[in-house]
Amino acid sequence: MGVSQRIDTAITRAIRLGQDGQAAPKQLADALMYACTPGGARIRPTILVSVAMACGDDRPEMTDAAATALELIHCASLVHDDLPCFDDADLRRGKPSVHRAFSQPLAVLTGDSLIVMAFEVLARASAVAPDRLAPLVSLLARQTGMPHGICAGQGWESEDKIDLSAYHRSKTGALFIAATQMGAVAAGQDSEPWYELGARIGEAFQVADDLRDALGCEESLGKPAHQDEVHNRPNAVAALGVEGAVTRLTDILSGAIASIPSCPGEAMLAKMVRLQAERLTPGLTPVRV
Repeated sequence: MGVSQRIDTAITRAIRLGQDGQAAPKQLADALMYACTPGGARIRPTILVSVAMACGDDRPEMTDAAATALELIHCASLVHDDLPCFDDADLRRGKPSVHRAFSQPLAVLTGDSLIVMAFEVLARASAVAPDRLAPLVSLLARQTGMPHGICAGQGWESEDKIDLSAYHRSKTGALFIAATQMGAVAAGQDSEPWYELGARIGEAFQVADDLRDALGCEESLGKPAHQDEVHNRPNAVAALGVEGAVTRLTDILSGAIASIPSCPGEAMLAKMVRLQAERLTPGLTPVRV
């Protein structure tokens, strides 16, 4: 089973358990699956599984649980981000956003349910490697909430004065840091050496997202374009120009590869980072790393 199929199978299994057949409210149950499928690129869980495999992946059930939990948190954040009180986006992944398809109350409940489900998935896998559960829960919680997680990232948009570095690190980098560190822990390794790789990939993703938002269109992105300009958000294209942003992206990705800790799958991870770079920048100036 390939990494992509492995991730999708684990996520679908978790959502099915969360829907609980006829005992659950049908619309909310349907909204859970709608919010997570189709899954887009699944970049974050792919990174997590790739790191775990590079470190030996001696407890694949724990790796699958960690990857699923991370993706559920990511999907929850997208549901909440699209709400009228935030981005007020009508589209996500080429289809109506959850609040457009199911209503605003159900979208709030969907995001909340996915967050709770993420930690339930981890708890359910605890018997596989009990000593790894607490670090995984701690890492995911830290990169989800305050003061440095994705909640903080959204919170920065309500401030009059924005710390750009902290904003990008929280809004985008947090779940990439979670991906690399949780992948290592799921495989029984120390999380700390993997922080820099996650932070660099997260920074690269933010710059690439800024480029796509500035240069793309709604049809190609599967969501509204030019949102940074509409919402007057700080972004790499406004600060550096298109060519400067592409150069910055190349530099970040080169640094990401150089930061990969020594491990049996080091070469494989470098290849994965290059592949993700290509996926991040479709139709843009090729990024060489």
